[in-house]
Amino acid sequence: MRRIVLVGAALLLLAGCGTLQKKDSLRDQTLEGYGAALRWGDFQSAWQYVDPAVRAAHPLTDQQKALYNTVRVAEYDASGPMATGPDTIEQTATIGLIVKSSQRVYSVMDHQTWHWDAQAKRWWLESGLPDISPQQ
Repeated sequence: MRRIVLVGAALLLLAGCGTLQKKDSLRDQTLEGYGAALRWGDFQSAWQYVDPAVRAAHPLTDQQKALYNTVRVAEYDASGPMATGPDTIEQTATIGLIVKSSQRVYSVMDHQTWHWDAQAKRWWLESGLPDISPQQ
């Protein structure tokens, strides 16, 4: 009887490890996909990584959309991710941008907060798309 209990406990432990590995794998895939969208300057695709509740509460303005269309992304360099809780991670990215009309180059820091949605089984960006307004 004791052997059956130990085998059952070991199987549960292994199943839990598999769930964590899948969650980590999905995190890595999500961060890579988001990074790729930004590298290509595809802000519309990147918008799909933003938590639906955040998108509904803070839709992109026409001014933001227009600003995204005025730049080309030259660089996207992310450091992290770093766990800040059991279902939350943070990551910082440096985004190099080129203004299409003037070829002026500038960069912005994007501080991202991501959370795991256990029901949807996916990671969502809570912090929204980066603010790419040029700093004066």
